[in-house]
Amino acid sequence: MTARCLPTVSLRRATAGLLFCLAALVAGPGAAEAMPALKETPFFAEVVGSGQLPPIAERVPQEPLVVDLEAHGRVTGRQGGSIRTLAARARDIRYLSVMAYARLVGYDENLNLVPDILASYDVEEGRRFTLHLRKGHRWSDGHPFTAEDFRYWWEDVALNRHLMPAGPPDFMLVDNELPTFEVLDETTVRYTWSKPNPLFLPTLAKPLAPHIYRPAHFLKRFHARYTDPQSLAQAAARQKLKSWAALHNRVDAMPDFSNPELPTLDPWRVVTAGPSSRFVFVRNPYYHRIDTAGQQLPYIDKVYVDIASSGLLAAKANAGEADLLARGLTMADIPVLKQGEKAKGYRTLLWPIARGSEVTLYPNLTTTDAEWRKLNRDERFRRALSLGIDRRTINNALFFGLGMEGNNTVREGSRLFEEPFRKLYGTYDPGEANRLLDEIGLDRRDSSGVRLLPDGRQLEIVVEVEGDMTMLVDTLQLIGEFWREIGIKLFIKPQDRTVLRNRAYSGLPVMTAGPGLDNAIPTAAMPPGELAPISQYHLSWPKWGQYVETHGKVGEACDMEKPKELLALYRQWLGTTDEAEQERIWKRMLMLHAENQWTIGTVAGALQPIVLRDGLANFPDKALYSWEPTALLGIYRIDEMFWDRADRRVAAAQ
Repeated sequence: MTARCLPTVSLRRATAGLLFCLAALVAGPGAAEAMPALKETPFFAEVVGSGQLPPIAERVPQEPLVVDLEAHGRVTGRQGGSIRTLAARARDIRYLSVMAYARLVGYDENLNLVPDILASYDVEEGRRFTLHLRKGHRWSDGHPFTAEDFRYWWEDVALNRHLMPAGPPDFMLVDNELPTFEVLDETTVRYTWSKPNPLFLPTLAKPLAPHIYRPAHFLKRFHARYTDPQSLAQAAARQKLKSWAALHNRVDAMPDFSNPELPTLDPWRVVTAGPSSRFVFVRNPYYHRIDTAGQQLPYIDKVYVDIASSGLLAAKANAGEADLLARGLTMADIPVLKQGEKAKGYRTLLWPIARGSEVTLYPNLTTTDAEWRKLNRDERFRRALSLGIDRRTINNALFFGLGMEGNNTVREGSRLFEEPFRKLYGTYDPGEANRLLDEIGLDRRDSSGVRLLPDGRQLEIVVEVEGDMTMLVDTLQLIGEFWREIGIKLFIKPQDRTVLRNRAYSGLPVMTAGPGLDNAIPTAAMPPGELAPISQYHLSWPKWGQYVETHGKVGEACDMEKPKELLALYRQWLGTTDEAEQERIWKRMLMLHAENQWTIGTVAGALQPIVLRDGLANFPDKALYSWEPTALLGIYRIDEMFWDRADRRVAAAQ
């Protein structure tokens, strides 16, 4: 069976993207609305008039993505003006690519996968994917975007051991099998595996796009297959690099915006080379989206990203130095942000964060300390720790009483949610916690009332945490008070993020704390990878994750029955394209997590403050905020934002 999603006049806020695809199968491509008459962008009027840039009819694809905003409760905007935002570090300008969210396929606001950069795609048996590009689509420098860009990435980058020593990324392998890659014509490529690959399309829609294409015309100048190796060696040496591969990887910075010369398909392209305290982005003249009035998106001409210390972001927003800002702000910043609204002309939107738990404890089942490894692996101990947390107090003290108390799991409102996932062992019951600890054999206490480990040490849990995450530290301080009542001491060990991660990968921490599930609003078709021991980034079992990631070269094989079941369920999910079966697998994995408390959640549903300048239109007052699957603000299409004030719309060619 072939499933094909055809171009639509509104891929942004369709009430049911899947229904559209089904309708398109019946109606065919001729059912699409007629192409609107194109209007030249004021920002480019002067350079088009002087012949330095082609007119808009020669810049947009023959089949652009036509966005019908008014059909879905939005407003057709006007082009012009700029917006300012802030970032804590120069490397954080990459998050503009996350929020701009131009993807081969991406999620709409209903979390349906729809074509974006692609004109359409075919999926056969879940294992053969045919990608159809938009005819006439061009990179930001005007060079055609074609199948050659996909071929270059696959054959000359992904399969080149100098550029990618570990080989192609895991989502391109099925049981270690590489796909058969074919170029069918200039605008059509195909990937075929012998078995289903349900990771392929969702990975293309991730916040950090994998970019399975590259601007071949640009990068071939830095590749030893196409350019004289001696010349490349000399160029690498001038930049104090050891090889042509290192040089290629430096200039090939698609998600980072660190190379202004590298062409892009994003709505804005960077024109500032680092280091800098301000990075300037200007609109891409060849962007593939237009509105029904024939105006090319984005509406905004320029984006300015000013670099400031993370501790000053809220203060600078309060002073009116940002038109749009979300990342870097927390609930603790809400009072100071609210204070500046009237004087500086902005609003502070408060969006629920779609995360499994704002603060989650991760008992390390693969810690190198033998005594603690044994204890952390006892489900009774993990349940006791969870039952010993007064989440209501945490909610009232730190979340204004607005959060959802319980386990680290999917949110209410998701089709995958069931009440036990949130509540099982996720309520406050110190009596039961004490009983479980006694049953384990931790019934001896010292003179201060602290329980003793079998080897005589105090039951003091050192929880390692990133030092700059205030919410985590504040929550842990409260948990320390609750646990003292059941005979457990908690010591908080703040440290640098990189140090913490490296310690975790080495098995040193007994317990860590951090945010919970990134994606708490999943659909059954999204990979349940966060629930299985497949990655060293999961701090409950980093050694098991290493073993899977390195195919047994590093780490430890999973040696516990229930986590092994998680691995088996994840493999079952990878092997099916049946939605009912995918849902069954998800729910079983979620129930296993609730029963076993491998992660110990506290409160979900914190609020994300978002600063929005008065006059910026086409932005939701309320929506969910998350890394996955919303790509922070990405699925809400910031390229459609515009100034509804004429004084903010100023055209100036770059």
